[in-house]
Amino acid sequence: MQDKPMVCRECGTDFLFTVGEQEFYAQKGYTNEPRRCPNCRAARKEATGAPARPQRELFEATCGECGVETKVPFRPTQGKPVYCSDCFRKAAPARY
Repeated sequence: MQDKPMVCRECGTDFLFTVGEQEFYAQKGYTNEPRRCPNCRAARKEATGAPARPQRELFEATCGECGVETKVPFRPTQGKPVYCSDCFRKAAPARY
């Protein structure tokens, strides 16, 4: 899998259907790809009365493997390595 460039059918904005989102869709058994960008999806949920997903707080970190600056959805712990998504995928064993 790799990030897929998409075009929102609602507003015409380019967006990425990321590997993480693709894995989430597969895990949930969804067979259709999103046709709207994240902003239009959130606006549609709000308009229909569905509860909006709260924004995750992201923390800056330096990848322990390649040294690139990255953002992670958890507060890094001193002395424990944090990896960017590319290095994490390389180090993680195959899940499927």
